[in-house]
Amino acid sequence: MKVGHRCCDFQNKNRIMEFETVIGLEIHAQMKTESKIFCGCSTAFGAPPNTHTCPVCLGMPGSLPVLNRQVVENGIKLALAAGFSINKENRFARKNYFYPDLPKGYQISQFELPIAEHGQIEIEVNGQRKTIGITRAHMEEDAGKLVHDDLEPVSHVDLNRTGTPLLEIVSEPDLRSPEEAVAYLKKLHAIVRYLDISDGNMQEGSFRCDANISLRPKGERKLGIRTELKNMNSFKNVQLALEYEERRQRDILLDGGGVVQETLLWNPDKARTESMRGKEEAHDYRYFPDPDLVPVAIDDDWIERVRQALPELPDARRQRFMDELELPEYDATILTASRELADYFEAVCAEYTNPKKASNFIGTELLREYGSERINDCPVKPVQLASLLAMVEKATISGKIAKTVFADMLATGEDPEKIVKDKGLVQMSDEGELVTLVREIIAANPEQAQQFRDGKTKVIGFFVGQLMQKTKGKANPQMANTLFAQELK
Repeated sequence: MKVGHRCCDFQNKNRIMEFETVIGLEIHAQMKTESKIFCGCSTAFGAPPNTHTCPVCLGMPGSLPVLNRQVVENGIKLALAAGFSINKENRFARKNYFYPDLPKGYQISQFELPIAEHGQIEIEVNGQRKTIGITRAHMEEDAGKLVHDDLEPVSHVDLNRTGTPLLEIVSEPDLRSPEEAVAYLKKLHAIVRYLDISDGNMQEGSFRCDANISLRPKGERKLGIRTELKNMNSFKNVQLALEYEERRQRDILLDGGGVVQETLLWNPDKARTESMRGKEEAHDYRYFPDPDLVPVAIDDDWIERVRQALPELPDARRQRFMDELELPEYDATILTASRELADYFEAVCAEYTNPKKASNFIGTELLREYGSERINDCPVKPVQLASLLAMVEKATISGKIAKTVFADMLATGEDPEKIVKDKGLVQMSDEGELVTLVREIIAANPEQAQQFRDGKTKVIGFFVGQLMQKTKGKANPQMANTLFAQELK
C-alpha cells in the first residue's frame, strides 16, 4: 500500500505541476558585404588563418575604425522588412570581456541606442498563426574563432572572422515551444536571404542562433531561471537542443530542484546539453560608448530610398502565388521558401503557362536533387525545364519519359529536345501502331482479359503496364487506356 501511495503521489505531482515553456532567441546574421564593418579587410570565407586581418581589426594601438555604410543600409532593410522602429540616431558601444579570440579585449556593438527596436514577424505552427515580438536589432563586429587541435591539448586562434559585420536580432520571450522557435528562426532566415543582406549559411556560421529557455508553472507571470544554449548550427539541432533542455528543466523542477542559470553547449554527438560557463548579464560587460566612433545619423531620405528598393518578401510573394497563379497554399509555401527557388519558378512560368504543373514537377523532381537554397547550382535552366514541360503538354513525350529526360538534363545540361531526339524517346501516338500492340497483349493474357469483362476494370492498369514495358514507356498513356477499354469489350 505504501508503494501504491508513493506512485499515486508522483502521478498527482505530474498532473498538478504543469509548466509553460518560455523561449527567446538571439540571432546573429553575418552581413553580406565585401569588407568588414570597420576596416577594408575581406569577409570571404575559407581563407588561410589570419590572412584577412589588418591593424584595425586586430586592435593595434593607434588604429581607428571607420564604419562600413553598407552595414547600416542592411540594418535599415531588415528594420523595414520586420516592422521595426528605426532610431535615427544610434551609436556604438564597447562590450568588455576577455576571450582569446577577441584581440581588443572588447567587442564594438550597440547597447542603449541600437539601430532598430520593437519589430515583429508572424509565424505559423500547426495551422495556427502567431505574432512574435522582436526587442531590438543592432550592428556589431564578430569575434575570431578558436580552432581546437585534435592531436594536442591546445587551441589555435584564427582572426579572419574578427570584424565581420553582424546584425544581432533579439526576440521577445514570446516563443512557447521548440516548434515555434524553429518556425521563427526559419522565417527570419528567409527574410535576410530575400533581402540579400546575408547568405544565411548556418554551417559556415553566417547565421547563428543562441536560445534562452526557461520553464514556469502554468498561469505564473514571473519568468523562471533560464539557461542559454549555444553551438546549434542547423534548424534540426536548434529543435533537438530545445527539446532536450525543456525535458531536463522539467525533470529538475518536478524533483523539487532549482535550475542553474548558465550557458550550455549542445553536443550533437551525444544529443545532450553540456555546461560551458555561468550566464552573464548585461552589467557584466561594462558597456560604455565607443569614443572612436561618432553617432550614426539616419535621415528620412535614406530610409525612403531603401524602402523603395526592397524586394517582395516571402509572405507577400506566397500570397501572390495563391491569388494570381491559383496555387494551393502548400505549393506556394514550398516555392517561396527561398528567393532563389521562387525566382526559378517564376522564370519557368514566364515560358510555360501551367503554374500548377510546373509547381508539381519542381516540388518533386527538382527539389529531390537540389534543395531550395541550392537551386542556383542546378544545371537545368528555367527555360529548359519549361521546354520539357511543354513537350509533355503537347504529348510529344509522356510524363514518365519526362522524368528520364530530366535526369539526363541534370547530368549533361543539354536541352530536352536534343535528348529526346538523340534517344528516340518521342511518344508513340499512332493509333494504328498501338492497336496492333494492344491486341497482341490482350491475346497473350486471356485470364486478365476475362477479369476485365467480368467487371474488374482496375485490371486495365495491368494491360497499360504491359504496353509501357513493350514500348519502353513511349506509348501515349491516355490513348493506351482508351484502346484497351475498346478492345476488351
